[in-house]
Amino acid sequence: MAVIRRRAVHELDEGELVKRLAEIRLELAKERAHSAIGAAPKNPGRVRELRRAIARILTEITKRRTK
Repeated sequence: MAVIRRRAVHELDEGELVKRLAEIRLELAKERAHSAIGAAPKNPGRVRELRRAIARILTEITKRRTK
């Protein structure tokens, strides 16, 4: 799954954002579990990308709810 960009986050409605957030959090948990067992990561920067995607989505959700 590709990491979501700011423009894409802005275009999604809140329900889709929550759904995508759950998917990305699950993917992050899998990546962390993979590295916790001592396996070499396929893409070392993936965890960072996922964390930033989660932050983008949460920021957009918060922004919409405060308006």
